[in-house]
Amino acid sequence: MLRKLLKHEFRATGRIMLPLFLILLATSVGANLSIRGMLDTDNRFLNILGSLLIVAFVVAVIGVCVMSMVVMVQRFYKNLLQDEGYVMMTLPVSTHQHIWSKLIVSAVWFALTILIVCLACLIMAADVTVIGEIVSGCQDLFRHVTAYYAINGTAIVAEFLVLCFVGCCAMCLQFYAALAIGHSFPNHKMAWSVLWFFILQFATQMLAGSLFALLDARWLP
Repeated sequence: MLRKLLKHEFRATGRIMLPLFLILLATSVGANLSIRGMLDTDNRFLNILGSLLIVAFVVAVIGVCVMSMVVMVQRFYKNLLQDEGYVMMTLPVSTHQHIWSKLIVSAVWFALTILIVCLACLIMAADVTVIGEIVSGCQDLFRHVTAYYAINGTAIVAEFLVLCFVGCCAMCLQFYAALAIGHSFPNHKMAWSVLWFFILQFATQMLAGSLFALLDARWLP
């Protein structure tokens, strides 16, 4: 059943994220054209158009990053806390499966957002030598890490990916917890959710700071 939930979530979120990715890639092509020709001419119209294309690319990058967060929060809010929640809770699915489906889908879209933004930046640069230098630099870094730690670099990459997934899940759960607590109040549910988000953030920072302080006091001479 988790597979069906994931399929439903990817369909619902893909209607929003995929067009945004296409818009970002299109603006990256326009930004490349502006850098390569429009800004170097004496034509004022082309200079203005090139500047607008670069601004559109920057706005598209910011918009895609922000919308990936908004979609993540919106899916939990509309799908479980609003009217759709009555239908979703009647399915033969546990609450854990509902949460896991949203966490996995959110982590996938976050990863795709990072990859698409990097691809868009490479398209905007559109310099084969720069791309080749980036690839060779990543290969050299991989070899150095493998040689320095005397272990398989693939294991480090796998550990890094697992840590990124755990970080994405932790960030999503903070939003989910704030929304769930806020909607337990009879009135002003969103206001309470925002307030509880900051309370949870403060408590998390205080707990992490206290933990690091205890570790420093224990291990440092």
